[in-house]
Amino acid sequence: MEGLFLLCSIITTSLISITLSLLLPLQYLSTKLSSSKLKEKEEDNNEPVIVLYEGDVWHERKRPVHNSFKYNSRYALLDLDRAPKSLPSSFFSNHFSAQEARNITSTTGPVFLLTIPPSVGYEQNPLSVYYCYELVDSVLSLRKCIAEVTNTPWGERVSFVFNPASDLIAKPLHVSPFMDMLGDWTIEATAPGNSLLISISVKHPTLGDYFIATLNAKRVSSGASDPASFFWLMPHKVALWIYWQALKLWWKNVQFVQHPRKMMPVTPILRLTIMTRNIGMYVGEKLSGPGLDYLHQYSFNERHLQVCVP
Repeated sequence: MEGLFLLCSIITTSLISITLSLLLPLQYLSTKLSSSKLKEKEEDNNEPVIVLYEGDVWHERKRPVHNSFKYNSRYALLDLDRAPKSLPSSFFSNHFSAQEARNITSTTGPVFLLTIPPSVGYEQNPLSVYYCYELVDSVLSLRKCIAEVTNTPWGERVSFVFNPASDLIAKPLHVSPFMDMLGDWTIEATAPGNSLLISISVKHPTLGDYFIATLNAKRVSSGASDPASFFWLMPHKVALWIYWQALKLWWKNVQFVQHPRKMMPVTPILRLTIMTRNIGMYVGEKLSGPGLDYLHQYSFNERHLQVCVP
């Protein structure tokens, strides 16, 4: 059944993307006509509302078989306090607002979102990161990050807070049919500047340190005036790489792991256990107040909890 759904989704997405791609020249002309207004808004702050990054995503699996790959990817860093006023609403429709991110992390400074924007009607974004700053002695300091993880092909999403220097996170989501839910993530993120780095390594109770994924990107100057063209088919390419690597793992006889929701039901007691385990690790002592409310609303609803089985 899931295979049929996936096939229908691919066909529908292809038709929509082809149609919208044909309309890109008109969208480009519209963007050019409004570019002067965008420049005026940016000049008021001396900082762009969108910064573009291009770099490499690298994955390496050491056990039970070795498999590694690297692909080029493009990301947008959005100033969430200013960008919604000047960029397409599709860039933000499935993400936190700046104030929501501040409430979650208990910070008061600006918030920036690193993400792959949708392109020609399709969204494929395995990882988005919110950088939440604090103003300390007139200097902006990166205090907290929020990771927004989406799995393929299910499209389920969880969000969690982590310390950018380094943090240990209990695996919160069934991100791959070739990985079980055992293991912890060590996640790190540098503050975006001329370059940025995000690293996630996985430690498994029996396989040890068996997986690592990194994003290493540099800031680019071209493309900011026309993000639609810069990110054209970027989500489609990410999806293609994901499915291709899944096929390679299947060919190498890596064990296929069923989605946890098919192996056991999620009871109210299990939901409470999952919330206590994950929220306790992610936000420490802040187990009440607006931060918890937002995490519960966005990350720990029933659909998401079904995949957060320890």
